[in-house]
Amino acid sequence: MSLFDIRGKVAVVTGGSGTLGGSISKYLANEGVKVAVVGRTQENVDLRLGKIEKAGGIGMGLVVDVLNVEELKQARETILKEWGRIDILVNTAGGNLPGATLTEDQTVFDMKIKDFNKVTDLNLNGTVYPSLVFGEVMGEQKSGSIINISSMATMSSITRVPGYSVAKSGVEIFTKWLAMEMATKFSEKVRVNAIAPGFFISTQNQKVLLNEDGSLTERSKKVIAKTPMGRFGSIDELNGAVHYLSSDAASFVTGTIIPVDGGFSSFSGI
Repeated sequence: MSLFDIRGKVAVVTGGSGTLGGSISKYLANEGVKVAVVGRTQENVDLRLGKIEKAGGIGMGLVVDVLNVEELKQARETILKEWGRIDILVNTAGGNLPGATLTEDQTVFDMKIKDFNKVTDLNLNGTVYPSLVFGEVMGEQKSGSIINISSMATMSSITRVPGYSVAKSGVEIFTKWLAMEMATKFSEKVRVNAIAPGFFISTQNQKVLLNEDGSLTERSKKVIAKTPMGRFGSIDELNGAVHYLSSDAASFVTGTIIPVDGGFSSFSGI
């Protein structure tokens, strides 16, 4: 049996109806994993679930607000009733809001506090709450892998996104803290890690990174200039890291943050 074999495992993907979560959900299902797609709207959940089932995978769709602990607990019970266990949790729910993103002519004092709070709540607590609810099952099982999503916005101060940067920095220390907690109080076979994606063009950031004619914005040019590989990432290039952290190949890996960024975090730009 291969160290990388993850067939038959049960995964929960929060934000599974989104671009990143949808890609990861489909990939895991293609690798023989049973996947619970967790999202906020029935339409998008059904769309992602349909793609999994069309490809011959096994999945279930759950409409859940990741900031609602009771809804998360109900989802947990549904999954356990159907599949009996939870082996993998991938927390992809998150994102930014226009009101929490400063324009080029604004300062931090122009930031909308309400939107700052929404962004920090979604990205930080939207990772913490599912980790506590689904991670409890892993603690009882004495095995499992939690995979969080960090960001290049934690490596250094990226302009215009203070709320997102603060929240993702919180995700990183929570990842390390929970890794310690699970290994010392439950089992060394319960692992907690995070992936820090570099820059990928998605529906959320397209207007910031691309002009209407498809050409690069000035912000995009700065990103590419600091990325040794000289390009944006493709969303499916995160799947290998997810697979690795989900498998026994990573049995001695916990509390880590793995950049998947084309070298962005390692390059000074000079």
